[in-house]
Amino acid sequence: MKAIEIYSDGACSGNPGPGGWGALLRFKGIEKELSGAEPETTNNRMELMGAIAAFECLKEPCAVDFYSDSQYVTKALTDGWLIGWQKRGWKKADKSPVLNVDLWQRLQKAMEPHRVVVHWVKGHAENPYNNRCDALAVAARERLVK
Repeated sequence: MKAIEIYSDGACSGNPGPGGWGALLRFKGIEKELSGAEPETTNNRMELMGAIAAFECLKEPCAVDFYSDSQYVTKALTDGWLIGWQKRGWKKADKSPVLNVDLWQRLQKAMEPHRVVVHWVKGHAENPYNNRCDALAVAARERLVK
């Protein structure tokens, strides 16, 4: 299996409001950058879209180290939230509906063929790849509002 690193981030101006996402894939020193934006969205949807876009780029099963500063994304994947939501018919523990089910299902499908290790990184800190994803997300959002 190829060993890939994926970094992703989302940005939103207002919540909801115009938003952008950025992702960076790394393989043997080669980097691929992705970004996109939506005119009316939320920060959490943009966080998910960055991850989705990156995983959907992978053409074969890979060993992926996935990095995100979003606890919403990382805890759902590492702390069993996603599994619990599914078992309860996409309801949270308090019986309220899970938000962004369409994107969670899409992310889950995109991740399925891969062996993924999830890492939370502190946002706006000293991780250059996370900072690059933030810059990509902000730039994508800014292109929308100009």
